[in-house]
Amino acid sequence: MRSAAWHARIACGDEVGAGFLVTGRRVLTCAHVVRWSDRAAVTVSFPHARELGELPASVVAHGGWAGEVTDPGDVAVLELDRDVPLAPAGFAPPDAACTEPYPKLIAYGFPEGYDEGTLAEYQAVSPQLIAGEWLELVAWNGHGQPLVAGFSGAAATLPDGRVAGMVTAASGSPDVRKGRMLPLDVLARYWPELGELVPTPGHRDDARRRLYGLLRRAAADTGPVCDPNRLYVDAVGAFGPPLPAGGFPSLWAAAAYVQWEVPDPEAVSRFADRLHELLEGAPVSRPAAAPEPSGAAAPPAWSPVVVEIDHSGAGPDQVTVEVSAYRDGRRRPVGARRLPRSAVRAYVQQRIDEAVDHLAPDADELVTFVLPREWLNEAVAHWECGADDSTPLGCAYPLVVTDRARHHSGRLRHQLRKKWQKLDSGRTPEVHRVECGTRERPPSLRKRLWDGEAGLAGYAAPPTAVRQHFEVGLTVPVPVLLWPRTGSPCPGHEDEPCPGAPGEPPCPGTAFLDRLTAAIADVPPAELPRHILSLRLTADAADEPDRHWARDVQLLWDDPRCFPETTASLHSPVA
Repeated sequence: MRSAAWHARIACGDEVGAGFLVTGRRVLTCAHVVRWSDRAAVTVSFPHARELGELPASVVAHGGWAGEVTDPGDVAVLELDRDVPLAPAGFAPPDAACTEPYPKLIAYGFPEGYDEGTLAEYQAVSPQLIAGEWLELVAWNGHGQPLVAGFSGAAATLPDGRVAGMVTAASGSPDVRKGRMLPLDVLARYWPELGELVPTPGHRDDARRRLYGLLRRAAADTGPVCDPNRLYVDAVGAFGPPLPAGGFPSLWAAAAYVQWEVPDPEAVSRFADRLHELLEGAPVSRPAAAPEPSGAAAPPAWSPVVVEIDHSGAGPDQVTVEVSAYRDGRRRPVGARRLPRSAVRAYVQQRIDEAVDHLAPDADELVTFVLPREWLNEAVAHWECGADDSTPLGCAYPLVVTDRARHHSGRLRHQLRKKWQKLDSGRTPEVHRVECGTRERPPSLRKRLWDGEAGLAGYAAPPTAVRQHFEVGLTVPVPVLLWPRTGSPCPGHEDEPCPGAPGEPPCPGTAFLDRLTAAIADVPPAELPRHILSLRLTADAADEPDRHWARDVQLLWDDPRCFPETTASLHSPVA
């Protein structure tokens, strides 16, 4: 049996009730017990520690109780003017009062004539909440002390002394032996800090304590405000309970909901990890769900939004478009539709914002178009963000394309992972140039790209102008390909840059490669999507945007570690 010293008697004006010490100086009671606290002093005394006397207290949290017996939120938290040398109450798991056979619940109250307190024995009737708020109580036997005025705010304890809830309503008559109590999860709804004190099945105690320590730190932090709704979505994952209607008013409320309502045993830890990342400004080191091959570098920080387009099989003009977001290593579908090619842009504009909203708080979004080969030169970076926003997508997000066949090739994904490991740990690679009008045979280019351990390949002309050479780049594990979307090659000079006419500057294709090589010379490949975004913004802001060399740069950027699962189409292509 635990010590009973934490049982408290509360007085406020003519109202007397009960309460219980939950921390060194905080006491939990009913809001109606201290309803006159704005005009009368609140005092707290402990019958088992009379030497402490009557201690002044103030109301520091309130459940929103509106004044009627059946109004919800009849909870108040009192703060004493100093810590008391008493061990606070201990708590049972939240369903302890309703585990069959239903246990005896003991309440320590202070009805009229019992200033020292007296005990009443009751039990829950059912786990069914009354109006989503209270558990119904009935007397343990037909005699003994009824729940009358003076028991409001009393802890309902198990025989071993652990608290299972708080008495809020008495029968009002000695002849009716019924009452109501707020169970622990409902109490925590009104005072989320209680969640730190209550053991919750399925969630580790250390994870729970760590979470609430971070919540206190966040409350005192003057940095950026953390969005509780985004943190909740991040914690529960793709298949967890949806965000409640209206969202959460605070981090505390979101954390309490994760603790009490989400059965996933890792949800509390994920919530704490993301909160820690936001407070520290750096990711938490955590075990990977599936380890990379030995020696692998950590996966990149990008959070992709994927627009995947494929032939539908229903006609040459019909395609299947799927939009999804990657989070926690899993793909979250946002929408899929079979469309005529002319309707694709409008559909993508509608869905990208929705997909971005699925990403984790402060995630580095990466819009990735996974395209059939003949679409790779599509001007997706110039598509407007929406009907009411003319910003080009490539000026709103880091935006890349990749080849659909390559994206789903097991061989290339495996080889590209190994290539990225080398790129992450080595110096910034040089651009392997495929010059304007090259006469190099495609097999020679393939050997050059393999032998040179190429990380980046730059083309002086669009794919349609150098089709065979471009396909070589797609079928070898070169993580990055860049090219101008527009322009035509001039007659070739075998393995030589095209010099242009004597005394004149190089042709546009060679000039493009020269500018590109200089612009990305010191940029790590993992950062190229962000750097190309910067170049697109610069081109868009130029006095003559159409003449800027980077206006039509297309970036194929392919890191399989950003896409940990290769899934089949979400829908039958001919459905």
